[in-house]
Amino acid sequence: MMLPNSPRSDEVEHLLRNAQLRDALEPLFDESINRVNVHVMTTGAENDFLESMLEWERAPILPICEWFQPKLELPHPDDLSDQQVRDYLYQTVGRLYEKHVVLDFTDHLTDRQLYCLIYRDILPSHEKMIRRQSNYLHWDCANTDGDPDAWLRYYANEEERRMWAEETDGYLPPIDDPPFPRDLPRAPL
Repeated sequence: MMLPNSPRSDEVEHLLRNAQLRDALEPLFDESINRVNVHVMTTGAENDFLESMLEWERAPILPICEWFQPKLELPHPDDLSDQQVRDYLYQTVGRLYEKHVVLDFTDHLTDRQLYCLIYRDILPSHEKMIRRQSNYLHWDCANTDGDPDAWLRYYANEEERRMWAEETDGYLPPIDDPPFPRDLPRAPL
C-alpha cells in the first residue's frame, strides 16, 4: 500500500539518477548548471538536460569525416563531371544527415559549390561528435566566408534584415529567390 505523499518508484529512480548526474558533472561545473531551475523543471526534464551536458563534456572532438566507419572520403571536385558531383553530393548529404549533420541555407550554391564546401570545409572540420538522437549539428552554408550577403539576399526575413541594418548600418542587398532550390533533409534548430 502506498502512503499519501510517498514518492512513486519512478520518482525515486529520477532522484537517484539526478544525484549520479550531478556527481559526474561536479568536476566540470560551470555557469550552465545554474540554468537548471528545479522549480520549473521536472526531475526527468532536469535529468535530460544534465545528461546532455555530460554527453557534451565527454564527446570526442573529431573531424566530421572520421565520424564514419570507414572514414568518409570524397573524390576531388576537379576529378568529377557535373553528374558525378550531383550523385556524390546527394549521397553525401544523406550520409551526413544520418550522423545528424544538417546543411542549412544551400539554395544559393550550385551543386559543385556545395560539394566543394563539403569537401573543403565540412568534412575536415573538427566538431564534437554527439550521439544524442535529438541533437543536430547545423552547418550554415550561407555565411561561410563571413559575408552576410547571401543570407540577407536569399534567406533573411524582413524583420531579420531590418534588425541587421539597424545593428550594423550595413548595405542591404535586394531580396531574391535562391537560384538552386533543393529538397535536403531538415531538422529542428
